[in-house]
Amino acid sequence: MADKSYPMTAEGKKKLEDELEELKTKKRPEVIDRIKVARGFGDLSENSEYEAAKDEQSTLENRIVTIQTMLRYAEIIDSKAVAKNEVSLGKKVTFEEDGDEETYEIVGAAEADAFNGKISNESPIAQGLIGRKVGDKVTISTPGGEMKIKITKVEG
Repeated sequence: MADKSYPMTAEGKKKLEDELEELKTKKRPEVIDRIKVARGFGDLSENSEYEAAKDEQSTLENRIVTIQTMLRYAEIIDSKAVAKNEVSLGKKVTFEEDGDEETYEIVGAAEADAFNGKISNESPIAQGLIGRKVGDKVTISTPGGEMKIKITKVEG
């Protein structure tokens, strides 16, 4: 049994399920075929193609196990069960810092993608925002220093 649950949105769970299906039905057979072809190149002790294919297979199988574990212990968070103006997992939050406005969606660690505005619920910023409401002024400690922000909008 896992010590940890994996909070995520329903959308995040669906993406993981799709990725798992792709890995099992498309990527895994491709890697197996590459291993078969590489075996035909002769001596396996000096066969770089074989070694590369086996390494890729190991990485692929590890990812499959990781996704299966995340899905098995997934905790789907319903942001609609939280007050409309309260920050929670699955909601987009807009805040001001020194006159600059930033918007992030707070998601589970499995679906975090900072470049697309999705931050993990385990990140310092999300931890400082979760449970707060529109209008709250918050000081958040991050590795880059303290942030003093004001929450201006919550959606979701």
